[in-house]
Amino acid sequence: MESDVAVSVVLPAYNEEDTIERTVAETLERLETFLPAGSFEVIVAEDGCEDRTPEIASRLAAEDDRVRHVHSDERLGRGAALEYAFRRAEGETLVYFDTDLATDMAHLEELIESVRTEGYDVATGSRWLPDSDADRPKKRGIPSLGYNTLVRVFLRSDLADHQCGFKAIDREAFEALADEVEDDHWFWDTELLVRAQRRGFAVTEFPVSWTPKGDSKVDLVRDVFGMGSQILRTFWQLSVSSRITRTRSMAAGTALVLVALALMTLYLDPSTVLEEMREADPLLIVLSGLVYLISWPLRGYRYRDIFEELGFSTDVGFLTGAIFISQTGNLVFPARLGDGIRAYVMKARRSVPYPSGFASLAVERVFDLLTIAILAGVVLVGLAVGDPARLAGLGAELTNGRESGRIALLVAAAVGVAAIGVTVLIVLTARSERNYVREVVTRLSDDAYAEYVAGVVGRFAGDVQRVASDSRAFARVAVSSVLIWTIDVLTAIVVFAAFNVSLSLVTLGVVCFFAVSVGNLAKVLPLSPGGVGLYEGAFTLIVVGLTPIGAAVALGVAIVDHAVKNAVTIAGGLASMAWLNVSLTTAVEESVEAEENVEPATVQE
Repeated sequence: MESDVAVSVVLPAYNEEDTIERTVAETLERLETFLPAGSFEVIVAEDGCEDRTPEIASRLAAEDDRVRHVHSDERLGRGAALEYAFRRAEGETLVYFDTDLATDMAHLEELIESVRTEGYDVATGSRWLPDSDADRPKKRGIPSLGYNTLVRVFLRSDLADHQCGFKAIDREAFEALADEVEDDHWFWDTELLVRAQRRGFAVTEFPVSWTPKGDSKVDLVRDVFGMGSQILRTFWQLSVSSRITRTRSMAAGTALVLVALALMTLYLDPSTVLEEMREADPLLIVLSGLVYLISWPLRGYRYRDIFEELGFSTDVGFLTGAIFISQTGNLVFPARLGDGIRAYVMKARRSVPYPSGFASLAVERVFDLLTIAILAGVVLVGLAVGDPARLAGLGAELTNGRESGRIALLVAAAVGVAAIGVTVLIVLTARSERNYVREVVTRLSDDAYAEYVAGVVGRFAGDVQRVASDSRAFARVAVSSVLIWTIDVLTAIVVFAAFNVSLSLVTLGVVCFFAVSVGNLAKVLPLSPGGVGLYEGAFTLIVVGLTPIGAAVALGVAIVDHAVKNAVTIAGGLASMAWLNVSLTTAVEESVEAEENVEPATVQE
């Protein structure tokens, strides 16, 4: 039998025992004033409550057949609870608003009729339009304005207010968009609005009267890590990843390098840079290459330890060759396509399944990130708590005598402590049955986004856990990671020495560490093969910003440092390709196809 229900109003409820009965009553009373009897329903979407809300909702549903109770045994998150209830609703017009009734219910008819009779696919109330009447406390109003500005700028939304809990959507539009929306909590409706606009659905926004009720505090986990990361994720999906192809990324990378070179000529005389490079000591340049070469067998040993923990065993020489080939692929192809080449080589030459090959890459990357974090933290904290006299001299040298040097070092130390703390938590979680990350995050916030943030970090812990079960293997991988990055920094120090820069060895080490680290992080952007141009630009900016070294010398050092490392990589890659009979073109094609068909590995926490 076909239902007569045309409008379904969903009330998302989490621990609302004090207000839910009054909210349901007011909702029914308001709906009766403009909708025919039997044409609407009110659904209490009870989201794993820990109070009496489920009992009250069940009683209300039993007493009034216009009320339904949709129950979840565990907390789904605000967005997921709404989606769960919408899919079970009977109406063609789907509505929801916050149960605290912060938005004046006098606007309910306008909200519903905008979709039901006026032809809009989505309707939303707004607290930020000129005619809106919203009493916003500064501690929430300023962050809200900033958030909505970010959404408009990065996600190209035309709306003024994305967070107002007063929205309606046509069922057909909901069914078209629901599977695309990935967030489960506070960002859910923002993402729905953004994707609706991108898909060309008719979206209307109207001013409402709004009085704040309930939570008005700024929550670091929810507002910064939760909402902020979701804006970045949606921006990447809608504006970046959907446009990245091999041809486009190659063109963009080439254009970026050309623009950088053109801009460089405005501030630097290229002949000066070339002159600085010509005067560099060639013997020290050769020595830097030999220093860098030492790190490659260490990469092979580390990869062997990772692979053994995944249940495979092979020789270090072969693994070193596979790494050489994959890194050479990253120098030839954009978008770090070389990373997948290693999985192809392992599959083709050692019959290692693709999922295991890609999993080993994830573990290696996580250890690299953890190593950077812990080394950076140690260096930064060391700067702040070391010998005062040496610190004063080092601070002056690092900041070129600027008064802000002391403050900068203190801020850097705070960042260092945070980096060490996060790294320690991840490692402890990986080595224990307890999830220390979740414990710390949930102490900072009781919002459901705390679980989201803890889950993201937990995935890192899960990758570390692949080798953490064996203490010796874990120690070997950790130590080899530190040695690999230390050698990378030593290579840059030797190149600096070839340019005869006048910095103390301690200062030079600190500068090289940050320049190499930031340069390698810049290479992650899938714009140019091997990050050529990106590495040099980031390296130069760090050196010029931290030291009195001129831009010409800094750029010369960056170019030579990267060239030496790339030369060693290419030489090793060519030798390994000949030895293992591997074609880069075939490897890229096979690995891309394989990666598309490999499901992400699940993490046991």
